[in-house]
Amino acid sequence: MTESHLDLDEFLCFAIHSTAHAIQRANKPLLEALGLTYPQYLVMVVLWAQDDQTVGSIGDRLFLESSTLTPLLKRLEAAGYIHRVRDPADERQVRVRLTEEGRALQEKAHKAPGWMECAFGDSTEEARALRESVIRLRNRLLQSQR
Repeated sequence: MTESHLDLDEFLCFAIHSTAHAIQRANKPLLEALGLTYPQYLVMVVLWAQDDQTVGSIGDRLFLESSTLTPLLKRLEAAGYIHRVRDPADERQVRVRLTEEGRALQEKAHKAPGWMECAFGDSTEEARALRESVIRLRNRLLQSQR
């Protein structure tokens, strides 16, 4: 690619960006059925994997700052899916725990059809290889920023 001819179709970042948007559109039915935004859904997935985490550990897992995460958590708490409490061992830490409603939402999420089946069919190896490649790219970029 030369400086005089910038071709959007050749930009890796645009291919990833536009694919992320397509995935968000494909996820829309699932998210609407759950009544969650995509970032809220990601928080719930992290908590379904391991309940009772600090805000910091959730942020680390999702690559989000606590200033971005806190409003998401407040909305999830208002919806009745989580409780936020100060850690008695360290008042500076806020712990996040699922409510019964939050745990029940996991079952609903498991039953909802996903976009991956439509996009990859039985080719789970192709999906796994793509995910691993994208993760390697992310990790290289994060490493280069240190």
